[in-house]
Amino acid sequence: MFSYCRAFGERTPRKLEVWSIIVYRRYTMKIILDKNSAEAVSDLAEIGIDDEAAARICAALGHPVRIRIIRQLMMEDACCCKDIVGKLDLAQSTVSQHLKVLVQAGLIDYRPERQSSRYSVNWQQMNAVRTHFASFKGACCG
Repeated sequence: MFSYCRAFGERTPRKLEVWSIIVYRRYTMKIILDKNSAEAVSDLAEIGIDDEAAARICAALGHPVRIRIIRQLMMEDACCCKDIVGKLDLAQSTVSQHLKVLVQAGLIDYRPERQSSRYSVNWQQMNAVRTHFASFKGACCG
């Protein structure tokens, strides 16, 4: 009735299959599905981030200056810190700190260059966030 799963070192019912899915770079999630629910796996893989990553991203977007920085970067291909400082009328150290938070959350990419570093929107991560929150639609209140 039970089979032994070598990957996780535990017993599982034979009719169920164990899948390991990488949801985010640092996290691996183990789920047990029957063979007929493969569409659930594709839905999880499509989302690309888990709830903890989504919470970190929301925390990074929890400041109005960071939202303005994201908006500014969306309008341009890539900017250096000096360009963003000029548009926002804030101290360079303040903008640098906000950029650091956005880079750590994965919302923007950082490319060091000789004279000035360039920042750009990480569109793949932004789309993953959008897909994650769009998955809530229909799950609540019709």
